[in-house]
Amino acid sequence: MRQRFAPGIILSLFLLFAACNAVKKTGTKDSSAPPKTGNTAGVQLRNRIVTYAQKYVGSSYKYAGTSPSGFDCSGFTSYVLKEFKIKASPASAMQAKEGKSVPLERVQPGDLIFFGESANHISHVAMVVKRSKEGIVCVHSTTSRGVIVENVSSSNYWKPKILFARDIISKS
Repeated sequence: MRQRFAPGIILSLFLLFAACNAVKKTGTKDSSAPPKTGNTAGVQLRNRIVTYAQKYVGSSYKYAGTSPSGFDCSGFTSYVLKEFKIKASPASAMQAKEGKSVPLERVQPGDLIFFGESANHISHVAMVVKRSKEGIVCVHSTTSRGVIVENVSSSNYWKPKILFARDIISKS
């Protein structure tokens, strides 16, 4: 005896399959998967940039500072990137428009995270050191502590101010 499926069941299965396939294509199914980083040279460059940035931990904060004698947040990120011949404005509001947008769950070492009230009111920028299930660890120059490394995702101060991320290392 042959079983027959009702047309409603077949349609439901088709829609379920289509929905699951759409989730896979958008990449929203598993945000804990490591980002596609491309070639190993790109990964190595990102790691060298982050290692170089961390050499300045302990440097003091200076308003509009763009050198190791004192950095503001965007002066720090532009200084580090300049060492690797990557052009970045010394102003965080301009850096927020450079490169390409990156979802926070896909940030890579060297990407920039922007903070503030809104995209029109950027108040801070930090460089990603790593992303893990514990959060996003950044190196940045803060007014109160100078250049530090911290998990901004678990910070009561920084977490509510996180707006978006940009990749200015990769060339589209």
